[in-house]
Amino acid sequence: MTTEAAERTWFGQPRGLTVLFLTNMWEQFSYYGMRALLVYYMTKQLLIGQGTSSFIYGAYTSCAYFTPIIGGVIADRFLGKRRAIIIGASTMAAGHFMMAFDGLFYVALATIALGNGLFLPSLPSQVGDLYRSDDPRRGWAYNVYYVGINIGGFLAPLICGTVGELYGWHYGFGIAGFGMLAGLAIYLSGQRYLPQEREVVPATRLVGGSRFSRQTVLLLLGIGIAVTIFRAAYEQVGNTVALWADSGVDRGALGHVIPMTWFQSLNPLFVMFMTPPLLAYWRRRADAGHDQPAARRMALGATIVGLAYLLLAGVAWADLEQRAPWAWLALFFAIFTFGELFILPTGLGLFARLAPPDLGATTVAAWFLFTFTGSLSAGLVGALWSKLGHPVFFVLLAALAGIAALLLLSLNGRTWLTETAREKSLNLD
Repeated sequence: MTTEAAERTWFGQPRGLTVLFLTNMWEQFSYYGMRALLVYYMTKQLLIGQGTSSFIYGAYTSCAYFTPIIGGVIADRFLGKRRAIIIGASTMAAGHFMMAFDGLFYVALATIALGNGLFLPSLPSQVGDLYRSDDPRRGWAYNVYYVGINIGGFLAPLICGTVGELYGWHYGFGIAGFGMLAGLAIYLSGQRYLPQEREVVPATRLVGGSRFSRQTVLLLLGIGIAVTIFRAAYEQVGNTVALWADSGVDRGALGHVIPMTWFQSLNPLFVMFMTPPLLAYWRRRADAGHDQPAARRMALGATIVGLAYLLLAGVAWADLEQRAPWAWLALFFAIFTFGELFILPTGLGLFARLAPPDLGATTVAAWFLFTFTGSLSAGLVGALWSKLGHPVFFVLLAALAGIAALLLLSLNGRTWLTETAREKSLNLD
C-alpha cells in the first residue's frame, strides 16, 4: 500500500522523503569517506602495489553492489525493508570501525559489503512506496534522493579525507563509522513519516504473483548492460583519477597545497548545484509535452561523461613533462557530473518504478547487480593505469562511455520506454 504524506518539506515532496534523504546522506557520507581514503591507504599505509590496489578497490566496490542482489531478496521475502535497513546499517557501522585496525582490513571490507547488501536495495525502494503509481512527482523523487547521496559524498572527503591525511587514516575511517550511526538514528526517529510496510510475502507467492513482462525484462537487461560498460569508466574517479590527482596535478593554490582527497568532493558539490536547475528544466519540458525518453536521456549523459574523459586525455597529453594545473581537474568534474545526472538517477528511478509491488527491493537490487558488474570491470580497467600512458588511458575511458551511449540509443524510440506507456502497459498499482 502506498501513501502520500499531507505535509511536504522538500521540493514539494512527502515528508518521508526527507527522512530517507537524510538517512541516505549519512550512509553515503560513510561510504564515500572510506572510499576517498581507500586507494591511498592501500598504497601509502599497507604498501600494496598500484595494480593490486586498483583491483582490490574494484573488487570491494563490486562486492558492495553484489550483496544487494541477495539482500534485496532477503528483505522482500523474510525481513521486510525496515528490519533489513536497521540490520544493514548496524553491520556497516561495525565494518567502518574495523577499518581502524590494519589487521582487520579484509574482514572490515567484507563486513561493510555484507551490511550494504541489506541496506542498499531496501532504502530507495521505500521512496516509491511514498507515492501512488500515478503521482507525477514519483519520477523526480529519485533526483531529489540522489542529491542526498551527493551531500554525503561532498562532506565525506572534506572531513574524513582531511582527517585521514593529516592525523592518520584510521581516524578518517572512524569518522565514517559515526556517519553511518547518524544515518541509522535519523531513520529510526523518522518512522512515523514513512509508509506502512507491506506484509512480507513468502517466496511461493512471489513466484506466482510477480508481473514482470518480457518487454520489461528486456528493457532492464539492455539498460543494465550499458550501465555495466559505463561504470567501467565512471568508477575511475575514485581510483585512477584519484591517483592522477596525486601524481599528475599541480595542487598548489595561494601558497598552499590542496589535499588530494578534496577533489573527490567536487563531484557531489556539482550535483547539489546542478540538480535543482536541471529538474526545473526537465519539468518545463514535460509540461510542454517534450519529455525526453529515459534511454535517450541516459545516452546523452554517457556521451557527456565521455567528453569529460577526452578533456583529461588532452590535458594529460599537453602536460606530459609537468603537472597539469588543478583547474583542469575541476573543469573535468563539472562536465563529468553534468553527464552523470542524466544517466544514474534516471536508471535507478526506472528500475524502482518498474518493480512489481511485492518485489520492490529485489528489483532495485537488480540495478545494483549491474553496478556490481560495472565496478568489477572498473577494477580490471584500472589495472591498466600503470601499463598505458595517461592520455591513452583516458581515451579508453571515453571510448567505454561512448559505447554505453550507443547501446542506450539502440533502445530509444520504443513506445514502451516512455513514462506513460510504460506505466499503462505494466498496469502498476
